[in-house]
Amino acid sequence: MISRVAAIKPLRRRNLAFLLPVLAAAFAWGPLNAEQIPEAGLITIESDQQSADNSTGVITASGNVRLIHVDRGVVATSRQAQYFTKEERIVLSGDVDVVQDDGNRMQAERLIYLLDEERAVATPAEGRQVFSQWRLDLNNSPETSTPDS
Repeated sequence: MISRVAAIKPLRRRNLAFLLPVLAAAFAWGPLNAEQIPEAGLITIESDQQSADNSTGVITASGNVRLIHVDRGVVATSRQAQYFTKEERIVLSGDVDVVQDDGNRMQAERLIYLLDEERAVATPAEGRQVFSQWRLDLNNSPETSTPDS
């Protein structure tokens, strides 16, 4: 069955600088084709079900959630994703897996990203740990870089 797809434009790109780079794995779904690539700044959410509540400002996607931000090279998967527009907060829950195309990765049971603070908090399932993997750019480390004259 094909998932419904929704693009959420009002998410602020500059505030997603942390989450979205941490939120793009080469999952078995394969590469996006030209018809699937969204406009700059768009976030695409695929899921089994989606709803939006205008009175609370909460957008909820549930069931096989896949969040894609092509500009940042990021894909996140989870069982549920919620965007709280009034609080500027994104909550991913249930088997959260966030991967950036440069190899950075985070896995947790729940990930909360506070857009205004550009801060993320990941929590594990009971009895487990949060997993993160970061690729360091050793070419730009303070030991190897030289100041401009």
